[in-house]
Amino acid sequence: MRRPLVAGNWKMNGTCSSVAALSQQLHEMKLGGEVDVAVLPGALHIGQAREGLKGSSISLGAQDCSVEPDFYARTGEVCAAQLADIGCVWVLVGHSERRLMLGEGNELVARKFLAAQSKGLIPILCVGETLAQREAGDFWSIIRGQVEAVVELAGVPAFAGAVVAYEPVWAIGTGKTASPDEAQAVHAAIRGWIAERSESVAAGLRIVYGGSVKASNAAELFAKPDIDGGLVGGASLNAEEFGAICRAARI
Repeated sequence: MRRPLVAGNWKMNGTCSSVAALSQQLHEMKLGGEVDVAVLPGALHIGQAREGLKGSSISLGAQDCSVEPDFYARTGEVCAAQLADIGCVWVLVGHSERRLMLGEGNELVARKFLAAQSKGLIPILCVGETLAQREAGDFWSIIRGQVEAVVELAGVPAFAGAVVAYEPVWAIGTGKTASPDEAQAVHAAIRGWIAERSESVAAGLRIVYGGSVKASNAAELFAKPDIDGGLVGGASLNAEEFGAICRAARI
């Protein structure tokens, strides 16, 4: 059975004081157990969150990494080697906000995926469609293309050490959520595409849902057979709400 994962993407939020308070609250909740729990602070606060969560079962991740895995002349970027050094376990690649606002294409995202894995990090590959793409009916090819770009560069075996996050762009930060059946259909399709090349990799691949996950809808989403947890945005900034989502993911 796949172990659920709930990861909190703090995005560009937080001050030294708020990160300290949130880390302490999460530490006191003793989350984890049957669920892998991770938080992904902004790069400035990863070290502070690490200290605040020391001794807890909550692991750390980053929201992005450079295509260059090691030290390089890339002003303003952070490489996978630095993230591993500071204690990160996970790193998002291809989040929709970076794809749409910063123009990150499938090839660039695939290179980040490979860079992360080369330094022992677990990439969380974000895939998903915009509202226009869904309404046009071609969103299946969009999502498959996002997955296939990584397959072509890294190979299917690389997904044995990765997570895929399905995040319908139209449901991120909007309060809208794909219905459990809509989300399950996409998760099953992604698993099916991987299974075309390796059934064993597909069976073990964790595919989490991201798109306005809240305590009120988490249990219904996580009950679906191919939804293995959540990538949580705004709700992860509230310790009580995030804790409730983590509890909903317990096997």
